[in-house]
Amino acid sequence: ARVISCERQHPQLKLKYGFNHRYHDSVKEALQIVQSNNLGQVINIRGVYGKSRILSFARTASMPDWRTRREIAGGGILLDQGIHMVDMMRLFAGEFTDIYSFVSNGYWNYDVEDNAYALMRTVDGVVAMLHSSATQWRHRFQMEITLWHGMIILSGILSGTKSYDAETLTVARVGKNDRGDPRELTTRYNKDNSWRDEINEFVDAIVADKRILNGSSDDALKTMKLVYQIYCADQQWSAKYNLNDDIPQHI
Repeated sequence: ARVISCERQHPQLKLKYGFNHRYHDSVKEALQIVQSNNLGQVINIRGVYGKSRILSFARTASMPDWRTRREIAGGGILLDQGIHMVDMMRLFAGEFTDIYSFVSNGYWNYDVEDNAYALMRTVDGVVAMLHSSATQWRHRFQMEITLWHGMIILSGILSGTKSYDAETLTVARVGKNDRGDPRELTTRYNKDNSWRDEINEFVDAIVADKRILNGSSDDALKTMKLVYQIYCADQQWSAKYNLNDDIPQHI
């Protein structure tokens, strides 16, 4: 809230937060399809984003990775990685008002979560199911968007580790005689231009004095708020770490 107030006091300055997943070509094309309404309204979204550990690289017991330390990281796999899928679910579905969750750290036993499961619903009735995991032994990124007249599947994502399989976008359109097996068109992407495109958009906003459209402080605040609500929705997790779900409604 203080950041937003500071922006209002200094409207000539530009502030942009890093949501590079929005700039992957597969995600941008999926958003264009959803916004075109060619496949109708969104019914539900299912997403899995996981890797095999919380550590970013090997550390000794005496020198643990910062990602495992709540006082530094603030949270675990959901806050560190799953937040990108949370943000994309907001991008495709809008704001979620009903949130239920289970959060756990039973495998790696750090004081941050290694699995978070969330079930969320918007005012318009769009339901999203999210699993953010640090026990996904085969690294995985997949989001399924079900619409009235078809489905969009985002699978794999280009990353520095090259461990999330090929980045593809599959579009299926429902036909009268499909019998549960509609025709699909899959596009594969071979280059990750997300970092370049995100920086270019930021530079253009500065040079041409444009409003920040993606990654604004409002976007960042709402995505962080939703992550926090997922933590708080698990009563045991909330009590364990003394979390307060009394978030001001004006945020």
